[in-house]
Amino acid sequence: MNHPLRASRAPREGASPQARQSRILGLRWVVAGLLTIGSWAQAQTPPAASAASAPATPPAAKEFSFFVTSSGLGKGADLGGLAGADAHCQNLAAAAGQGGKTWRAYLSTQAADGQAAVNARDRIGAGPWRNVRGQVVARDLAHLHGDTLELARLGNNLTRATVFTEKNEAVKGFGERPNEHDILTGSQPDGRAFDDAADHTCRNYTSAAEGAVQLGHYDRTGGGNTSWNSAHASRGCSQANLVSTGGAGLLYCFASN
Repeated sequence: MNHPLRASRAPREGASPQARQSRILGLRWVVAGLLTIGSWAQAQTPPAASAASAPATPPAAKEFSFFVTSSGLGKGADLGGLAGADAHCQNLAAAAGQGGKTWRAYLSTQAADGQAAVNARDRIGAGPWRNVRGQVVARDLAHLHGDTLELARLGNNLTRATVFTEKNEAVKGFGERPNEHDILTGSQPDGRAFDDAADHTCRNYTSAAEGAVQLGHYDRTGGGNTSWNSAHASRGCSQANLVSTGGAGLLYCFASN
């Protein structure tokens, strides 16, 4: 008895060379068609999304006249007085290629030991001041402090989007870890020194123990007060006190010339 499968194979085994050649050509066309379809499908598939990258940091300007210090001195509010604070601003500015200017820390002192009070606004020149990216943060002293009702309503341009360190880096603000938005100023909102008996300057920036220092919020956020230069007092004068309040002992630095 003949097996049906064997019977069906018989003609193939006896196929002519022309038939076999036709079959080979047919298979090649099928393979070519499949490859074409595969290439088309691959072209229609969108590429896998790459990992999100941070936006490029705008370049630093060749000249600037305002920044927040990238670090404090590490001794709380003991800055070595105004001279030590100014030297810190000057050194950081010089490291950033801006040492040709005279830099001043935005700090007020209180009358003590026969010395008159010093107003922060009287130490920093007349403006205008530009940040490290060339943006004007304030045109002059009146604009910086809102000296008139109109200017107060307008406000200066110190915000989270315009305040950077001398290294062209953002400062950690409210909602970030660690929060470092507290900036030492020892000043009232108009940029002048306090004239009451309380300590608002950690003994004119010579104490890392007792006392308190007035702080501003560079990001205009947190604590129910949006003042850039006079938001609230610190919990104390030590580095730990400044950190626990929401800062790192940072300073505003302005070029006075």
